[in-house]
Amino acid sequence: MGRDSQYYKDKKKQQTLKLRELISELPGFATDYLYDKEVSSQTSTLISYAYDLLTFFRYIKEMNPRFKDVAVKDFHLEDIERLTSEDIVEYQRYLELNDKGEKHENGKKAIARKMSPLRGMFQYHFEHGYIENNPMALVKLPRIKKDKNIIRMNSEEIAALLDAIEHGNEQMSERQRNYCKRTMQRDLAILTLMLGTGIRVSECAGLDINDINFTDNSMTIVRKGGGQDVLYFGAEVCDVLKNYIDGERARVIPEKDQEHALFYSLQNKRISVDAIENLVKKYAKMAVPSKKITPHKLRSTYGTALYRETGDIRLVADVLGHENVNTTIDYYAAIEDEHKRRAANAVSVRKSAPEKNDIDNV
Repeated sequence: MGRDSQYYKDKKKQQTLKLRELISELPGFATDYLYDKEVSSQTSTLISYAYDLLTFFRYIKEMNPRFKDVAVKDFHLEDIERLTSEDIVEYQRYLELNDKGEKHENGKKAIARKMSPLRGMFQYHFEHGYIENNPMALVKLPRIKKDKNIIRMNSEEIAALLDAIEHGNEQMSERQRNYCKRTMQRDLAILTLMLGTGIRVSECAGLDINDINFTDNSMTIVRKGGGQDVLYFGAEVCDVLKNYIDGERARVIPEKDQEHALFYSLQNKRISVDAIENLVKKYAKMAVPSKKITPHKLRSTYGTALYRETGDIRLVADVLGHENVNTTIDYYAAIEDEHKRRAANAVSVRKSAPEKNDIDNV
């Protein structure tokens, strides 16, 4: 149950093995930095850092003839200390757009994320006195503007989304309609659960049947950071979950070692994160074509609705699993603008103006 389930044990093992594989390709001074980050970072984060650092070293190999025949793991700290801030800026431009060889294009947010572990590695060795020159110190990272226009759905759009699961739309072929019927109860349960509790797509995919408790309408989930939490759901979520468990799920013959999963794919295995993302996008395209709806937007929709109903930002942060309430405040700042707009018509100047006799008596 929860983080003690076989699913999370296997997931942790796979991530650890992947990290070790990536670290074996990196030079020693880069792995020293990653080991230092182990205490404060999740394994998945370290894997992303390792990929980003490998990209940097491979770029250096490609652009500098001196390192053409040198394996990435054989780079020395003195090699990168010779780099200038101009070299780093050139790499940043490479991240933005490359139309030769391995083509790619990244926006400001992606560039800033990919540059973050590089900045951290230089800073780590500079602060420890292992290098005297930190070429990253003069490099400006892209400025990311906070977007207050958070994409979320209103009640009519939510109803249209769930209706699309139950009935499809006119554009669907008979074959597509029959295909959707096979997974209608599952898909309805997944989307209703996410819209009714705000859980992440990874938390949804990791649920076991034993994580659901209908005695008090609660479920045990494993958060993004690996911690365990208990959330509660309402009658609407309860009904669709029971219908799915007693209906479609009861007819599934699970593959070996997949018996405990709550949600199954058509291959009778635990449904994957990618599969949930795809089904959300599929139904959203039918029901809300004007908005780019992803599983995270379902989470935004729930968080917004909860804040509107309660006005308690700390409650929203707790339910959504935000460790820092400032994350929630920033994320739902747009709602405060709605409150300010209401104030525009809350007071009538003429009605509020005191009568002449009242003014004379003041």
